[in-house]
Amino acid sequence: MSRPPYPFAALVGQDDLKLALILTVISPELGGVLIRGEKGTAKSTAVRALAQLLPERQEVAGTPYHLSLAEYLENRGQLVPDLGDSPELVNVRVPVVELPVGATEDRVAGTLDLEAALTQGRRHLEPGLLAAAHRGILYVDEVNLLDDHVVDLLLDAAAMGVNTVEREGVSLSHPARFSLVGTMNPEEGELRPQLLDRFGLCVTVAGSSDVGERVTIMQRRARYDADPAGFASAWAEPSWAITERIAAALNRVHSVDVSDELLLRIANTSLEAGVDGHRADLTMMRAAAALAAWNGREHAQAEDVDVAAQFVLPHRMRRRPLEGIGAVTAAGGSR
Repeated sequence: MSRPPYPFAALVGQDDLKLALILTVISPELGGVLIRGEKGTAKSTAVRALAQLLPERQEVAGTPYHLSLAEYLENRGQLVPDLGDSPELVNVRVPVVELPVGATEDRVAGTLDLEAALTQGRRHLEPGLLAAAHRGILYVDEVNLLDDHVVDLLLDAAAMGVNTVEREGVSLSHPARFSLVGTMNPEEGELRPQLLDRFGLCVTVAGSSDVGERVTIMQRRARYDADPAGFASAWAEPSWAITERIAAALNRVHSVDVSDELLLRIANTSLEAGVDGHRADLTMMRAAAALAAWNGREHAQAEDVDVAAQFVLPHRMRRRPLEGIGAVTAAGGSR
């Protein structure tokens, strides 16, 4: 019998971490979340726990690409075998696909069968981890230790929602929409600024300084270790409430209105923070919409923009040498 993951609802504190993860699954277009923090702060536990809360998805059976019916019909005969007009559909849990530190480009993106292309005129792809993660969560622990070109590849796919493999003039693309979650310990080295900017959201976590919270963490962990299934069952009701709330937000997020007045607020916030380009503005707009959807609203509010800015700006603001991420405020001063 498999051991159930630690329940997301039972995590103590780490409110920013939990909210950033939820926003990422509500709106994969945000471009993922980078979680920075010391070891032992529930980063990995939170990611695996969140996957258990996500509503089941429906996909076409018999393909390695986890396609919806609409995606199958669009790629029928090209990317996947022809399974007819009405292929079998199955409901599956949203997976967490973990990317190992030593992963190669072929392992991540997939490999084209050049011999089949040259001798049979047939394009065939041996799918990689990006195909496995489609419509799921791609979890990269210690993302700062990956080769830069692999991180670039991941971020390109996360931004475009498509993975394209090209070799010797032969190319093949497949849908690759996933919620990207990267974790890192800054003591082991930072990401280059160009890569930092590509993560939509960033949150820094640390151990709790509250004695009561630390005691509660130990108590809950001891109960979970003694009886994982019983502990998960005890938290089933609050866990189900989060699942229903995420499902409602997923149905609402693309119809949330972000008014021109709020767009002006977003633009001014980015200008005051001194960030380069427009990526921060676009991500803040999407994050504000996701926040409104999470809170059951059809219209984003000023408070959504302000909360979104806390996740979108810290890793994009210019810092002085030796100054850490989050040490500079949007007003330009140091914390």
